[in-house]
Amino acid sequence: MIAAPTPDNEAERLAALYALLILDTPREERFDRIVEFAVAEFDVPIALISLIDSERQWFKSNVGLTACETGRDVSFCGHAIMRGEIMVIPDAAADVRFADNPLVTGDPNIRFYAGAPLITPQGYALGTLCIIDTKPRQLDDIEMAILSTLRGLVMQELQSPKGKTDGRAQATG
Repeated sequence: MIAAPTPDNEAERLAALYALLILDTPREERFDRIVEFAVAEFDVPIALISLIDSERQWFKSNVGLTACETGRDVSFCGHAIMRGEIMVIPDAAADVRFADNPLVTGDPNIRFYAGAPLITPQGYALGTLCIIDTKPRQLDDIEMAILSTLRGLVMQELQSPKGKTDGRAQATG
């Protein structure tokens, strides 16, 4: 297993993450709806909004896992934040970076991973919106576009204070 590298801008990246005041907060429906949609749209058993701090990946929202975090050293998302675009691993068991990873060799038996980095306007990758399957697969161009759109929704929510509206009148029952 190859541990996830550390970005060159790690101190600034962590400062941007901590400034959100979101780590270790309770689940929120606004994030849960996105991962629930991802599971249904991509027909995968697992979807996560994962934020990467100095030692771990913490799940702001997840479907398909009981854990709320894992070590950064075994995280796929730690690798994905090093890229500007979506990272797709068609078969983790055949990828030298992940073949002997305990998340591949044991529960949750990851084979397919696609992680869309959550990047601030300043260019700091805070984590990912990712989808995971227990069988190898690929994404086509339309699926890549959908995952990218969902990533944009996550970033919009991360940068919006809880409960803030856009100023439009809300419909009432």
